[in-house]
Amino acid sequence: MSTFMAKKETMERKWYVIDAKDKTLGKVAVLAATILNGKHRPEYTPHVDCGECVVVVNAEKVVLTGKKLDQKFYYRHSGYIGGLKAVKYRTLMATRPEMAIELAVKGMLPHNKIGDASITRLLVYKGSEHKQQAQQPIPVEVK
Repeated sequence: MSTFMAKKETMERKWYVIDAKDKTLGKVAVLAATILNGKHRPEYTPHVDCGECVVVVNAEKVVLTGKKLDQKFYYRHSGYIGGLKAVKYRTLMATRPEMAIELAVKGMLPHNKIGDASITRLLVYKGSEHKQQAQQPIPVEVK
């Protein structure tokens, strides 16, 4: 008996929608990363991109616990000397809440070609409306 190995050509991708309203950022990101990576599937193979597509709605209503809004920062660097920029998560959540979810999910994906391909299948929307109705996404509940 041989071990089953999934192939990229035979994978059928489904669409899932996650409602982030009143859910913690980490739990939403873990669920999205698991689906994007394909680890929820029985035919998961580590060296094959088995992941599926994820739509996250209500990104502006996601919750950060404790004092993270004031103590957690998003850092970026311009590449020049003294070019470090720091933005508090309170400001980031007020201006670009989609970016906060994308950064959290990206950090949970593998840092290789498969992770780079997986993050392109993540769509995050600020409000409750999304443009992927034609794909008939399956709603997933955050536990």
